[in-house]
Amino acid sequence: MTDGKDEGTGVARRHIFGAQEERILGRLAALDPDLMRYVRDFAYDTVYERPGLDLKTKELVASALLVSLGSPAELRTHLRGALRAGASEQEVREVLLLCVPYLGFPRVVAAFTQLQALLEARRDGQEKAPTGEG
Repeated sequence: MTDGKDEGTGVARRHIFGAQEERILGRLAALDPDLMRYVRDFAYDTVYERPGLDLKTKELVASALLVSLGSPAELRTHLRGALRAGASEQEVREVLLLCVPYLGFPRVVAAFTQLQALLEARRDGQEKAPTGEG
């Protein structure tokens, strides 16, 4: 899915997506190729590459925002991304708990369901744990 993109861009995207990158970009491209390019080129290769916040912080913020939107598939991607970017399980849990007073229990329970599924997949070997590759 390089699509002529400069190989120097996409560091954050590749780190967040890890082994899931081709699947995620393929799913977006199947919906619409332009949509995939907008997500890849703008959201990840432009916004995520900005300085000022480290990748772990960006992913924790993205996770909280996705809890607010009630977007489980995207939330799972960014929970995985937060862990891959160096967030501990406890940090992820604290971010989700911080959402309770602002977003309510139903959204946060749903978010913890996504986190639990991700952690179980990792324990079962279906999901690769972060290895520090960037």
